[in-house]
Amino acid sequence: MVESVQVELDELYALSTAILTRSGFSGVHAAAISKMLSTCQLDDCQSHGLFRLLMCCQTMRGGKIDGHILPVVEASDSAIVRVDARGGMSLLAVEAGMPLLIEKTRTYGIAAMAINRCFHFSALWPEVEQLSAAGLAGLAMVPSHSWVAPAGGKRGTLGTNPLAFSWPRQNQTPFTFDFATSGFARGEIELYLRAGKPLPEGVAVDAEGNPTTDPQAALDGAMLTFGGYKGSALSIMIELMAGPLIDDLTSMESMAFAEGTGGAPYHGEIILAFDPDHFSGGRVADNDARAERLFADILDQGARLPSQRRFEARARNTARGYVEMPAALHAELSAMLD
Repeated sequence: MVESVQVELDELYALSTAILTRSGFSGVHAAAISKMLSTCQLDDCQSHGLFRLLMCCQTMRGGKIDGHILPVVEASDSAIVRVDARGGMSLLAVEAGMPLLIEKTRTYGIAAMAINRCFHFSALWPEVEQLSAAGLAGLAMVPSHSWVAPAGGKRGTLGTNPLAFSWPRQNQTPFTFDFATSGFARGEIELYLRAGKPLPEGVAVDAEGNPTTDPQAALDGAMLTFGGYKGSALSIMIELMAGPLIDDLTSMESMAFAEGTGGAPYHGEIILAFDPDHFSGGRVADNDARAERLFADILDQGARLPSQRRFEARARNTARGYVEMPAALHAELSAMLD
């Protein structure tokens, strides 16, 4: 059993910002990153919480990222928002463009934001939930590094390629999902390695293309998509939508750009937003009720909605004022400030 420690909520943000600024990120970048990491940790999302500080610092040591550069939001008369991250982390670029994306979505009914030239390592659900909090539906996707073999393949060609969606609900937590199209997220495999646990069957192959449950062999080999050819096709779609469509890199190109330095992948991100008021012809209340009947029938069968456990964890941790995280990770992060 992994030993855990209790960390007060204020300490999460303070520890994160201190580590990031010491590693070379400016105050505004450190704040944007720490906000996201603390949000994920609050929801007991260990693979995308403060554990990701290790990747942030590794990215800085790789020498390719600019920890001080500010993103630029490009002027546009269309429903497309373009934000040039200029070689910085994606989170500050998302913050810069999100208000304009919401404004354009309310104007046109549908709008898109393309983030270009960014390093990306974070969960997508905090971004799409910003849209559902504004009463909009949101969809986001990114490539990564070519760690994942396509169905029937033996080597990494695709990224973990996550897809996130959030649907607004009145006076309730939104319907949200955020999952990698690989069978496992890369961060989950790293956590299995740290814990000394074998992987489930069917999520990875070794360097020779043989099935493996060894986390290190999986990291040295290739991950697999979920759902065989269906997950593979979905992953390829994300490569296209978040790569060539927005004039940015595929996962293979991101891997080549890294030149073996490690750290966060470098590519683009696309976020799509939809205004229910436009699409429903002003009948939002009626159609919200129809959506709620759908959710109610799902729950009535004993099934769970995506992210339900995450929202329960958020409420629990907020009420008690602390989160639990692996003691070894907390000690490792704290040592980075010594």
